[in-house]
Amino acid sequence: MIVLQNISYGFPGGNLLFNSIHFTLQPHTKSALAGSNGVGKSTLLKIMGREIQPLEGNVTIKGDVYYVPQMFGNFDDLTIAECLKIDQKLKALEKITSGEVDEAYFETLNDDWDLEERCRNALNYWKLEDLELNQKLESLSGGQKTKVFLAGIQISQPDIIILDEPTNHLDLEGRKLLYSLIEKTDAQVVMVSHDRALLNFADTIFELSNQGIAAYGGNYDFYAEQKEVEEEALQNDIHAKERALKKAKEKERETMERKQKLDARGKQKQEKSGVARIMMNTMRNNAEKNSSKLKGIHAEKISGISGDLRDLRSSLKNADQMKVNFNDSNLHTGKILINVENVNFRYGSNNLWKENISAQILSDDRISIKGSNGSGKTTLIKLLMGSLNPSEGTISRSEFNTIYVDQEYSLIGQEINVYEFVQQFNDNAMQESEVKTLLSRFLFGKETWDKKCGFLSGGERLRLLLCGLSISSKAPDMIILDEPTNNLDLQNVEILTNSIKDYHGTLLVISHDEIFLGEIGVDREIVLSGMK
Repeated sequence: MIVLQNISYGFPGGNLLFNSIHFTLQPHTKSALAGSNGVGKSTLLKIMGREIQPLEGNVTIKGDVYYVPQMFGNFDDLTIAECLKIDQKLKALEKITSGEVDEAYFETLNDDWDLEERCRNALNYWKLEDLELNQKLESLSGGQKTKVFLAGIQISQPDIIILDEPTNHLDLEGRKLLYSLIEKTDAQVVMVSHDRALLNFADTIFELSNQGIAAYGGNYDFYAEQKEVEEEALQNDIHAKERALKKAKEKERETMERKQKLDARGKQKQEKSGVARIMMNTMRNNAEKNSSKLKGIHAEKISGISGDLRDLRSSLKNADQMKVNFNDSNLHTGKILINVENVNFRYGSNNLWKENISAQILSDDRISIKGSNGSGKTTLIKLLMGSLNPSEGTISRSEFNTIYVDQEYSLIGQEINVYEFVQQFNDNAMQESEVKTLLSRFLFGKETWDKKCGFLSGGERLRLLLCGLSISSKAPDMIILDEPTNNLDLQNVEILTNSIKDYHGTLLVISHDEIFLGEIGVDREIVLSGMK
């Protein structure tokens, strides 16, 4: 059971992410958090997962919690056992079975005698039977890292499961295994995901927004239907306010015209009747005061309606839309950029791929690199970029510039702030005011310009990168995207899709999202087959 009472959280020197959030999650229920990127969903999960503490409020959690994070970069130096927090128990079990009788080992093990069997069964379930528990996480693919942490659910057998974008790096087989696990578990589940199939296992959707949190009883399909109803009602409210605003402006104009006519007639009568000049001045001043008062009344009414209209429009789903302007690559179509001949790569003594890879990448190609988790998709990207050397075969490259967006957005430093990052792309001496205007267009208001990039969500990082590319006067000849839609909500996926559609250069992309691949116009595939 999870009870949050008046929870608030914000970053040092910044605005609050959310304020006075309160709700209760009952045992054995499955809940999902929905909301735009950057609204604080992952932060709220971390609070529920006991990873961080709120600035204010009370958190009550009854039961053992197991938390699966969205990103795994800070775990790379740890072994699998250390990541799953079972290394000390395994060590104690090993000591005991080898004959040592130190009481400390028995206290550490805490009668968890079938731990090794659960580890073996969990790794087998996720098709990770070849992994060793003392293996470093950095040697694994993104999908394998995710599966390791998901295996920890079966190993730990918690009362509460917290999942932050668990399908991000999973292939289709891995997603099906997760769906089965979530469907059958009796544990309480709280998740953030953009995988609609996974969200449909939830019995309640909680939508987090700048206005607070709202509950929708039902799965994601029900939530989506309700949001459509709300959107239609919102549109009707907007149209009603627009009509009211138009009517108020017309009323103001008619009233002022009628007042001007009456004043003009009164003045003519006064002049004909020979009213003294001092009296006429007094009467004119009174008329001007009345006109000013009348204008003020109408202006206040119009301002109120306009404010209501702005608030309504800001609630629309498309309020966050932005335009990304990619410049065109200067390379001629069909130029050979990379030539790959009989390439393979070894981890240890074993080749990564069953068959050596041969391929050519030409200017303006749009290529999808496909394969199951662990098949070496990211490794191939590193070979193509030259950050790894092949164990067999040769790779030749021509001169071109490229930008690589990996799964962790490591291109964006943790300590640099938002404004400093985009300035790195300002190769055309764009004025500071222009840069900040562009940042605002990409939904980075002035309150975020000094914010450290390490505090940004995955979706915010990708938006920041797109903003930087829009500032640069030099288009990259090649863009490489490694699972680019993983950390984006549906709205930002649409923004990215439209941006990539408009990009005229070479594109390499790793993605399990077939809809996204189709919409960005992928025309070739490189399919990898691992040794398994």
